[in-house]
Amino acid sequence: MRRTAIAGLLLASATALAQTRPAGDALYQAWGGKAGIRAVMADFVPRLYADPRTAPFFKGVDREQLTAQLTEQLCEQAGGPCRYGGKPMKRAHEDLGISRRDFNALVEILQQAMEAKAIPFAAQNGMLARLAPMHRDIVSD
Repeated sequence: MRRTAIAGLLLASATALAQTRPAGDALYQAWGGKAGIRAVMADFVPRLYADPRTAPFFKGVDREQLTAQLTEQLCEQAGGPCRYGGKPMKRAHEDLGISRRDFNALVEILQQAMEAKAIPFAAQNGMLARLAPMHRDIVSD
C-alpha cells in the first residue's frame, strides 16, 4: 500500500529529514496558519476514533482537548507562534503499548486528513518529516 510505504520511508529517514528542516514559518504558511492546522486536526481526530486500528488508544480521551493539543503541537512544529503545553511524548505514551504498526496506522490516517483538506504534498511531507522523530518516544516495541 502506497501510504504505508510512504510512512515507512519517512520513519526510516527521520534523522536525515529532521536535519534538512527549513528555517522560518514557510511550512506554517503552507498549511494555512493555525486555522489550516486546526481544520486538518478537526478532520483527523474523528478519523482516529473511527478507525478500529487506532480507536482503542483514544478511549476516554476528550476529542476537543485532543484536537486543541494536536493543533498547538503541529502549529509549533510547523514554525508557527504556538507552544505545545501537553505532556512530553514519551510520558504521554509510555503505558499504551503502541507498536510500529499502530504508529503507521496513525500516520496513514493523518495523510488521509491532510489530503481531505488539500494540504499540498510537499507541505504534507514537510510536516511528517518534523513529526517522524517522535516515533522513538511513542512506539514501545
